[in-house]
Amino acid sequence: MAQGKDDSNQDRFYADFRQLRENSPVSREGDEGPWRVALYDDVRAVLRDPDSFSSDVSLRPREPGASPSMLFSDPPIHNHLRKLISRAFSPRAIADQRDMITRRCEQLVSHMVQQEQPDLIYELASPLPVTVIADMLGVTDGNMREFKRWSDLIFGNIGEVLLGEPDEVVIKASEEMNGYFQSRIDGLRERPEQHLLSRLVHVETDEGHLTDSELLMFCSLLLIAGNETTTGLISACVRIFHEHPWTFKKLKKDPTLIESFVEETLRFYAPFQMTIRRATKDVEVAGAKISEGELVLPLIASANRDENIFADADQFIIDRDPNPHLAFGSGIHNCIGAPLARLEGQIAVGAMIEHLDEISLVEYDTELLSRFGGPGKLLIDIQRAN
Repeated sequence: MAQGKDDSNQDRFYADFRQLRENSPVSREGDEGPWRVALYDDVRAVLRDPDSFSSDVSLRPREPGASPSMLFSDPPIHNHLRKLISRAFSPRAIADQRDMITRRCEQLVSHMVQQEQPDLIYELASPLPVTVIADMLGVTDGNMREFKRWSDLIFGNIGEVLLGEPDEVVIKASEEMNGYFQSRIDGLRERPEQHLLSRLVHVETDEGHLTDSELLMFCSLLLIAGNETTTGLISACVRIFHEHPWTFKKLKKDPTLIESFVEETLRFYAPFQMTIRRATKDVEVAGAKISEGELVLPLIASANRDENIFADADQFIIDRDPNPHLAFGSGIHNCIGAPLARLEGQIAVGAMIEHLDEISLVEYDTELLSRFGGPGKLLIDIQRAN
C-alpha cells in the first residue's frame, strides 16, 4: 500500500543500530563488554542455537531451593517447564480470552476518554495485561497496581538480578510478590479452583507435584513477562499514532488493517530491544571470534530494521507482508505468550479507534520512549469520537 509509507522519526538508539549494521555487525565495547549482534540473520542464528548460546546467563549461585526460570534456562529444563504451561497459551485457550479482554478493554478506554490528558500507562497499557494475567492465575481480587509495581521493579532491574546484586527495594518487591503467591498456593492445595495456577498446583509430572519454588517461578514469569510485553506494545502503538497520524485515520477507515498494523508496530518498536545469551564454547559469528563464557546481546530492535530483510526498513508500512520480525524472539525461547500479547494489542487499538478521533503524545521524548522497560507515565492528548 503506497500511502502506507513515510519517513521514520529516528531516535538515537535506532541511529546507533544502523551504524552497527553498516560498520560493526558483530562488535563489543572495549575489551570486556558483551558482544553486540546487529544483523537479522546473525541475531536469528544466535537465538536458534541454544547449544552454543545459553540462556542461563547468570554466574551467581542459585538461592537454596530456588527453581530455574523458564526464560533463563536451557534444555532439557526449559522444555520441561515450557510444556507445563503451554496449554494455557494454545490457540484455543487464547481465543477463549477474547471476550474477557474485550470487556475489560472497553471499560478502561471508556473511562480513559472521559479525562483531559489521561496517562496511557495508568489508564490502559498497564491495567489491561495485568488484569488478563491475574484472571489466568485466579488472583483478580488482588491489588493490580501492586502487581504492576512488583513487575516494574523486578523487570526494570533485571540486569542486576541476573548479573549483579539487586538493591534492597527490588529484593523486597520480590519477597512481597512471592509471599502473596505463596499464600494463594497454600490455599489452592486445600481448595482447588478452575484456573491456570490451580491446575499447576495439582498437576502430576514424572517427578511428582511441582514444588513451591517452581510454582512461584511460574507466577513471577507470567506476571512480569505477560505484563511488560503488552504494556510496551500498547505504548508503541500510540507512539506510532503520534509520529504518523495517518495510521490512526487509516485504521478508522479500515479496521481490517489492525492486525498488520500491530505486527508492523512490533517490528518498528519491539517491546524488548535486545536479549542476552552466554557462549557455551568458543564460537564464530560473522567472522567475529567469541570465547566461551562471554556474554552476547542479540539486538532484536536492530535485526527488525535490517535493510537486507525488510524493504524500506526505516519506514512504517501499515500492511507490510511478509513481516518476519523477531520482536518475540525465535527458536525454543520464542515468547510463549506472543499470541496473547498480539490479541490484547489488537483489541486495545480497536477500542481506541472506536472511541477517539485523534490521539497524540503530550511530550515526545524519544530517549524516554525507547529506554528499557519503557516510560512509567505517558500523557496523551485525545479528541473523543462524536
